[in-house]
Amino acid sequence: MPFAPLIDGFGRVHDNLRISVTDRCNIRCFYCMPENGAEFIERSGILRFEEIERFARVAVTLGITKLRVTGGEPLVRRDLPGLIERLAAIPGIADLALTTNGILLPELAGPLWDAGLRRINVHLDTLDRARFHEITRRDDLPRVLAGLETARRLGYSIKLNAVAVKDLVERDVVPLALYARENGYEVRYIEFMPLDAQNLWDRSRVLLADDILRMLAEGVGPLAPTPDPDPRAPATEYVYTDGSGKVGFIASVSRPFCGNCNRIRLTADGKLRYCLFALEEEDVKTLLRSGASDDEIAALVRRTVAGKWEGHEINTARFVPPPRPMYSIGG
Repeated sequence: MPFAPLIDGFGRVHDNLRISVTDRCNIRCFYCMPENGAEFIERSGILRFEEIERFARVAVTLGITKLRVTGGEPLVRRDLPGLIERLAAIPGIADLALTTNGILLPELAGPLWDAGLRRINVHLDTLDRARFHEITRRDDLPRVLAGLETARRLGYSIKLNAVAVKDLVERDVVPLALYARENGYEVRYIEFMPLDAQNLWDRSRVLLADDILRMLAEGVGPLAPTPDPDPRAPATEYVYTDGSGKVGFIASVSRPFCGNCNRIRLTADGKLRYCLFALEEEDVKTLLRSGASDDEIAALVRRTVAGKWEGHEINTARFVPPPRPMYSIGG
Protein backbone atom coordinates (compact mmCIF):
# COMPACT_ATOMS: atom_id res chain seq x y z
CA MET A 1 0.00 0.00 0.00
CA PRO A 2 1.67 3.29 -1.04
CA PHE A 3 2.19 6.05 1.51
CA ALA A 4 0.47 9.42 1.25
CA PRO A 5 2.68 12.03 -0.46
CA LEU A 6 5.04 14.25 1.54
CA ILE A 7 3.06 17.47 1.99
CA ASP A 8 4.13 20.24 4.37
CA GLY A 9 1.96 22.69 6.26
CA PHE A 10 1.84 25.04 3.25
CA GLY A 11 0.59 22.43 0.79
CA ARG A 12 3.93 21.85 -0.95
CA VAL A 13 4.47 18.30 -2.24
CA HIS A 14 8.03 17.00 -1.88
CA ASP A 15 9.47 14.62 -4.46
CA ASN A 16 13.12 15.72 -4.65
CA LEU A 17 15.93 14.48 -2.38
CA ARG A 18 19.45 15.93 -2.48
CA ILE A 19 22.11 13.62 -1.08
CA SER A 20 25.51 14.93 -0.01
CA VAL A 21 28.16 12.21 0.01
CA THR A 22 31.07 14.23 1.42
CA ASP A 23 31.90 17.62 2.88
CA ARG A 24 35.39 17.54 1.34
CA CYS A 25 36.39 19.34 -1.83
CA ASN A 26 39.43 19.62 -4.10
CA ILE A 27 39.05 23.36 -4.70
CA ARG A 28 38.61 26.29 -2.31
CA CYS A 29 36.11 28.76 -3.80
CA PHE A 30 36.32 31.88 -1.66
CA TYR A 31 32.51 32.12 -1.36
CA CYS A 32 32.26 28.58 0.01
CA MET A 33 35.37 27.47 1.93
CA PRO A 34 38.36 29.06 3.62
CA GLU A 35 41.68 28.41 1.88
CA ASN A 36 43.05 26.82 5.05
CA GLY A 37 41.56 25.50 8.24
CA ALA A 38 38.28 24.08 6.91
CA GLU A 39 36.75 21.66 9.40
CA PHE A 40 35.64 18.30 8.05
CA ILE A 41 33.60 15.45 9.48
CA GLU A 42 35.52 12.38 10.60
CA ARG A 43 35.22 9.65 7.96
CA SER A 44 33.49 7.33 10.42
CA GLY A 45 30.76 9.94 10.74
CA ILE A 46 29.96 9.95 7.01
CA LEU A 47 27.07 7.81 5.83
CA ARG A 48 28.09 4.57 4.15
CA PHE A 49 26.74 3.75 0.69
CA GLU A 50 24.42 1.05 2.00
CA GLU A 51 22.97 3.57 4.49
CA ILE A 52 22.39 6.15 1.76
CA GLU A 53 20.76 3.51 -0.43
CA ARG A 54 18.49 2.36 2.38
CA PHE A 55 17.37 5.91 3.15
CA ALA A 56 16.71 6.58 -0.53
CA ARG A 57 14.61 3.44 -0.81
CA VAL A 58 12.51 4.53 2.17
CA ALA A 59 12.17 8.02 0.68
CA VAL A 60 10.85 6.57 -2.58
CA THR A 61 8.00 4.92 -0.69
CA LEU A 62 7.02 8.44 0.46
CA GLY A 63 6.88 9.87 -3.04
CA ILE A 64 10.48 10.87 -3.72
CA THR A 65 11.18 10.38 -7.45
CA LYS A 66 14.19 12.65 -8.03
CA LEU A 67 17.68 12.30 -6.56
CA ARG A 68 20.67 14.63 -6.88
CA VAL A 69 24.10 13.62 -5.53
CA THR A 70 26.16 16.52 -4.20
CA GLY A 71 29.01 17.46 -1.87
CA GLY A 72 31.43 19.04 -1.04
CA GLU A 73 32.77 17.64 -4.25
CA PRO A 74 31.07 14.25 -4.71
CA LEU A 75 33.69 12.88 -7.10
CA VAL A 76 36.32 12.85 -4.34
CA ARG A 77 34.24 10.17 -2.56
CA ARG A 78 35.94 6.86 -3.24
CA ASP A 79 34.02 4.39 -5.44
CA LEU A 80 31.22 6.87 -6.16
CA PRO A 81 30.13 5.01 -9.34
CA GLY A 82 29.15 2.15 -7.03
CA LEU A 83 26.70 4.40 -5.19
CA ILE A 84 25.32 5.76 -8.46
CA GLU A 85 24.68 2.20 -9.63
CA ARG A 86 22.82 1.44 -6.39
CA LEU A 87 20.66 4.57 -6.65
CA ALA A 88 19.94 4.15 -10.36
CA ALA A 89 18.61 0.66 -9.65
CA ILE A 90 15.97 1.80 -7.13
CA PRO A 91 12.47 1.31 -8.59
CA GLY A 92 10.56 4.57 -8.67
CA ILE A 93 13.50 6.90 -9.29
CA ALA A 94 12.62 8.89 -12.41
CA ASP A 95 15.58 11.28 -12.36
CA LEU A 96 19.13 10.91 -11.04
CA ALA A 97 21.59 13.78 -11.35
CA LEU A 98 24.92 14.91 -9.90
CA THR A 99 26.54 18.28 -9.21
CA THR A 100 30.33 18.51 -9.53
CA ASN A 101 33.16 20.98 -10.06
CA GLY A 102 34.27 18.81 -12.97
CA ILE A 103 37.93 18.43 -12.05
CA LEU A 104 37.73 14.62 -11.82
CA LEU A 105 35.36 14.19 -14.76
CA PRO A 106 38.11 13.25 -17.23
CA GLU A 107 38.61 10.02 -15.25
CA LEU A 108 35.11 9.45 -13.85
CA ALA A 109 32.64 10.56 -16.52
CA GLY A 110 32.88 7.14 -18.19
CA PRO A 111 32.47 4.99 -15.06
CA LEU A 112 29.58 7.19 -13.87
CA TRP A 113 27.87 6.84 -17.25
CA ASP A 114 28.29 3.06 -17.08
CA ALA A 115 26.75 3.14 -13.59
CA GLY A 116 23.61 4.81 -14.94
CA LEU A 117 24.19 8.57 -14.53
CA ARG A 118 22.91 10.73 -17.40
CA ARG A 119 22.61 14.28 -16.03
CA ILE A 120 25.29 16.49 -14.49
CA ASN A 121 25.62 20.08 -13.39
CA VAL A 122 29.18 21.41 -13.53
CA HIS A 123 30.21 24.38 -11.45
CA LEU A 124 32.03 26.87 -13.69
CA ASP A 125 32.11 30.62 -13.03
CA THR A 126 34.61 31.70 -15.68
CA LEU A 127 36.54 30.62 -18.77
CA ASP A 128 39.47 32.83 -17.81
CA ARG A 129 42.27 30.77 -16.25
CA ALA A 130 43.58 33.54 -14.01
CA ARG A 131 40.12 34.39 -12.71
CA PHE A 132 39.35 30.70 -12.18
CA HIS A 133 42.45 30.54 -10.00
CA GLU A 134 41.39 33.68 -8.14
CA ILE A 135 37.96 32.25 -7.36
CA THR A 136 38.88 28.61 -6.63
CA ARG A 137 42.49 29.06 -5.42
CA ARG A 138 43.42 26.21 -7.76
CA ASP A 139 44.73 26.14 -11.35
CA ASP A 140 42.38 23.46 -12.66
CA LEU A 141 40.37 25.15 -15.43
CA PRO A 142 41.94 22.97 -18.18
CA ARG A 143 40.81 19.81 -16.34
CA VAL A 144 37.26 21.13 -15.94
CA LEU A 145 37.03 21.94 -19.66
CA ALA A 146 38.48 18.54 -20.56
CA GLY A 147 35.98 16.84 -18.27
CA LEU A 148 33.11 18.72 -19.87
CA GLU A 149 34.23 17.64 -23.32
CA THR A 150 34.50 14.02 -22.16
CA ALA A 151 31.00 14.17 -20.70
CA ARG A 152 29.60 15.84 -23.81
CA ARG A 153 31.01 13.13 -26.07
CA LEU A 154 29.48 10.43 -23.86
CA GLY A 155 26.05 12.00 -24.24
CA TYR A 156 25.37 13.56 -20.83
CA SER A 157 22.77 16.28 -20.40
CA ILE A 158 24.93 19.10 -19.04
CA LYS A 159 24.20 22.32 -17.19
CA LEU A 160 26.77 24.83 -15.99
CA ASN A 161 26.33 26.42 -12.55
CA ALA A 162 27.86 29.90 -12.28
CA VAL A 163 27.76 31.82 -9.00
CA ALA A 164 26.94 35.48 -9.61
CA VAL A 165 29.14 37.72 -7.43
CA LYS A 166 28.96 41.43 -8.12
CA ASP A 167 32.14 43.26 -9.19
CA LEU A 168 33.81 39.94 -9.98
CA VAL A 169 32.09 37.93 -12.72
CA GLU A 170 30.38 40.56 -14.87
CA ARG A 171 32.97 40.10 -17.62
CA ASP A 172 32.38 36.33 -17.57
CA VAL A 173 28.60 36.35 -18.05
CA VAL A 174 28.52 36.69 -21.84
CA PRO A 175 31.57 34.50 -22.67
CA LEU A 176 30.17 31.69 -20.53
CA ALA A 177 26.78 31.95 -22.25
CA LEU A 178 28.39 31.84 -25.69
CA TYR A 179 30.51 28.83 -24.72
CA ALA A 180 27.40 27.05 -23.47
CA ARG A 181 25.48 27.79 -26.69
CA GLU A 182 28.33 26.49 -28.81
CA ASN A 183 28.46 23.21 -26.89
CA GLY A 184 24.80 22.53 -26.20
CA TYR A 185 24.94 23.29 -22.46
CA GLU A 186 22.56 25.38 -20.36
CA VAL A 187 24.07 27.95 -17.99
CA ARG A 188 22.41 28.50 -14.64
CA TYR A 189 23.42 31.75 -13.01
CA ILE A 190 23.09 31.42 -9.23
CA GLU A 191 22.82 34.54 -7.14
CA PHE A 192 25.52 34.62 -4.44
CA MET A 193 23.89 33.31 -1.24
CA PRO A 194 24.80 33.71 2.47
CA LEU A 195 26.29 30.25 2.86
CA ASP A 196 30.04 30.94 2.95
CA ALA A 197 32.21 29.77 5.83
CA GLN A 198 33.86 33.16 6.23
CA ASN A 199 30.76 35.38 6.49
CA LEU A 200 31.71 37.37 3.38
CA TRP A 201 28.15 37.62 2.06
CA ASP A 202 26.41 40.93 1.80
CA ARG A 203 23.42 41.73 -0.39
CA SER A 204 25.45 44.43 -2.13
CA ARG A 205 27.79 41.68 -3.42
CA VAL A 206 25.01 39.81 -5.24
CA LEU A 207 24.88 40.14 -9.02
CA LEU A 208 21.13 40.01 -9.54
CA ALA A 209 19.29 37.98 -12.18
CA ASP A 210 17.78 41.07 -13.81
CA ASP A 211 21.24 42.57 -14.33
CA ILE A 212 22.49 39.35 -15.90
CA LEU A 213 19.45 39.21 -18.18
CA ARG A 214 20.30 42.67 -19.49
CA MET A 215 23.92 41.66 -20.09
CA LEU A 216 22.85 38.57 -22.03
CA ALA A 217 20.30 40.46 -24.11
CA GLU A 218 22.94 43.00 -25.10
CA GLY A 219 25.89 40.61 -25.49
CA VAL A 220 24.29 37.44 -26.84
CA GLY A 221 20.71 38.00 -27.99
CA PRO A 222 17.10 38.57 -26.92
CA LEU A 223 15.60 36.18 -24.38
CA ALA A 224 12.02 35.21 -23.59
CA PRO A 225 10.59 33.27 -20.62
CA THR A 226 10.34 29.52 -21.23
CA PRO A 227 6.80 28.54 -22.19
CA ASP A 228 5.05 26.21 -19.73
CA PRO A 229 7.79 26.23 -17.06
CA ASP A 230 7.84 23.69 -14.24
CA PRO A 231 6.43 25.72 -11.32
CA ARG A 232 8.45 23.68 -8.80
CA ALA A 233 11.84 24.00 -10.54
CA PRO A 234 14.36 26.16 -8.64
CA ALA A 235 15.51 27.90 -11.82
CA THR A 236 13.59 30.48 -13.81
CA GLU A 237 14.41 29.64 -17.43
CA TYR A 238 14.62 31.79 -20.55
CA VAL A 239 15.10 30.79 -24.18
CA TYR A 240 16.98 32.72 -26.82
CA THR A 241 14.45 33.95 -29.34
CA ASP A 242 16.65 32.73 -32.19
CA GLY A 243 16.12 29.17 -30.91
CA SER A 244 19.76 28.53 -30.02
CA GLY A 245 19.56 27.49 -26.40
CA LYS A 246 18.39 28.65 -23.00
CA VAL A 247 19.67 29.95 -19.68
CA GLY A 248 18.41 29.60 -16.13
CA PHE A 249 18.51 31.76 -13.02
CA ILE A 250 18.47 30.52 -9.45
CA ALA A 251 17.58 33.85 -7.90
CA SER A 252 17.27 32.96 -4.23
CA VAL A 253 17.91 36.58 -3.24
CA SER A 254 15.94 38.65 -5.74
CA ARG A 255 13.25 36.10 -6.67
CA PRO A 256 12.85 33.59 -3.81
CA PHE A 257 11.05 30.42 -4.91
CA CYS A 258 10.25 29.05 -1.44
CA GLY A 259 6.54 28.91 -2.21
CA ASN A 260 7.14 26.13 -4.75
CA CYS A 261 9.93 24.24 -2.97
CA ASN A 262 9.78 20.46 -3.32
CA ARG A 263 13.19 19.51 -1.87
CA ILE A 264 14.65 17.89 1.22
CA ARG A 265 18.36 17.38 1.89
CA LEU A 266 20.41 14.60 3.43
CA THR A 267 23.84 15.77 4.64
CA ALA A 268 26.96 13.64 4.36
CA ASP A 269 26.88 13.02 8.12
CA GLY A 270 23.29 11.82 8.03
CA LYS A 271 21.18 14.81 9.01
CA LEU A 272 17.91 15.57 7.21
CA ARG A 273 17.12 19.20 6.41
CA TYR A 274 13.96 20.69 4.93
CA CYS A 275 15.81 23.74 3.52
CA LEU A 276 19.30 24.78 2.53
CA PHE A 277 18.99 27.57 5.10
CA ALA A 278 17.31 25.52 7.85
CA LEU A 279 18.38 26.18 11.41
CA GLU A 280 17.47 22.71 12.64
CA GLU A 281 17.90 19.18 11.28
CA GLU A 282 16.84 15.62 12.12
CA ASP A 283 19.33 12.84 12.88
CA VAL A 284 18.91 10.07 10.31
CA LYS A 285 22.27 8.44 10.94
CA THR A 286 21.50 7.46 14.52
CA LEU A 287 18.32 5.75 13.36
CA LEU A 288 20.15 3.94 10.55
CA ARG A 289 22.86 2.69 12.91
CA SER A 290 20.64 1.74 15.84
CA GLY A 291 18.45 -0.84 14.14
CA ALA A 292 15.47 1.41 13.48
CA SER A 293 12.76 0.10 11.18
CA ASP A 294 11.88 1.58 7.81
CA ASP A 295 8.66 2.87 9.37
CA GLU A 296 10.64 4.80 11.99
CA ILE A 297 12.82 6.34 9.28
CA ALA A 298 9.74 7.23 7.24
CA ALA A 299 8.20 8.88 10.31
CA LEU A 300 11.31 11.05 10.71
CA VAL A 301 11.03 12.16 7.07
CA ARG A 302 7.37 13.02 7.53
CA ARG A 303 8.15 14.94 10.72
CA THR A 304 10.85 16.93 8.96
CA VAL A 305 8.59 17.89 6.06
CA ALA A 306 5.66 18.68 8.38
CA GLY A 307 7.87 21.14 10.28
CA LYS A 308 9.12 22.96 7.20
CA TRP A 309 8.97 26.72 7.36
CA GLU A 310 7.31 28.95 4.78
CA GLY A 311 10.63 30.35 3.53
CA HIS A 312 14.15 31.48 4.37
CA GLU A 313 13.46 35.25 4.63
CA ILE A 314 16.80 36.33 3.14
CA ASN A 315 15.31 39.70 2.30
CA THR A 316 14.10 40.49 5.82
CA ALA A 317 15.75 41.54 9.07
CA ARG A 318 14.61 38.20 10.51
CA PHE A 319 17.01 36.17 8.37
CA VAL A 320 19.55 34.09 10.28
CA PRO A 321 22.27 32.26 8.29
CA PRO A 322 22.40 28.50 8.85
CA PRO A 323 24.98 27.26 11.38
CA ARG A 324 26.68 25.17 8.68
CA PRO A 325 28.49 26.45 5.56
CA MET A 326 27.42 25.25 2.11
CA TYR A 327 30.09 22.55 1.77
CA SER A 328 28.92 20.96 5.02
CA ILE A 329 25.22 21.02 4.06
CA GLY A 330 25.49 19.90 0.45
CA GLY A 331 24.74 21.87 -2.69
